[in-house]
Amino acid sequence: MAAQELAVADRTGGRVLVIEDDPHICELVLLHLGLEGLNTASASDGTSGLQKARTEPFDLIVLDVMLPGLDGITVCRAMRREAPLKDVPILMLTARREESDKVNGLESGADDYLTKPFGMREFIARVRALLRRRRASAASAPQAAVTASGLHVDPARRLARVDGRDIDLTAHEFDLLYVLASNQGIVFSGDSLMQRVWGGETHITERSVDTLIKRLRRKIEHDPAEPRYIMTVWGTGYKFSDV
Repeated sequence: MAAQELAVADRTGGRVLVIEDDPHICELVLLHLGLEGLNTASASDGTSGLQKARTEPFDLIVLDVMLPGLDGITVCRAMRREAPLKDVPILMLTARREESDKVNGLESGADDYLTKPFGMREFIARVRALLRRRRASAASAPQAAVTASGLHVDPARRLARVDGRDIDLTAHEFDLLYVLASNQGIVFSGDSLMQRVWGGETHITERSVDTLIKRLRRKIEHDPAEPRYIMTVWGTGYKFSDV
């Protein structure tokens, strides 16, 4: 299906890009987003979807995994490497039900994951949750930067550095790092981190937290197997080391 665009009255102030090659699913998703008062745009392949995301502002991206050209995982990773897109929420759609596929999608930087076939009520609930979280993040009060043992995290600039080297983090990776680093020595359970990072509004499991911790360690630790920043507290959760 050729890329298409559907504009509706902007009652909620949000704009959503749908990257989906199935014309029936795409049209249904666009219809229900429109009924929510959201402005929408669409693309039917990964290459054109990525280009549209780069050239137009969006508050949320709905991204299918199985796409012609660039697949959804590749598109998601590309978006997370680019400053204007790295904080835009991504809801990933897929026909695959295996746990490994879900983990792969979240590891690529997606914020939430929905398996086909899905109900429109659940889809819209997840869209609303991601948009609320984005608005709450934008409206939140300024937070203080944290510096500890060569690590610097600046939430105002969404900047993370280790030993003077900038670290490229996704939105959730950054949020998780800041929660831990700004509460040094405090132990957080997986459920507590889910509430703080995802807002408790999406269908995220503690396995998602474990996956995010692994990704973060690979980026900030000199030796992820022997971390100096993010410590595992067996049977309880995680904490930032007492430095």
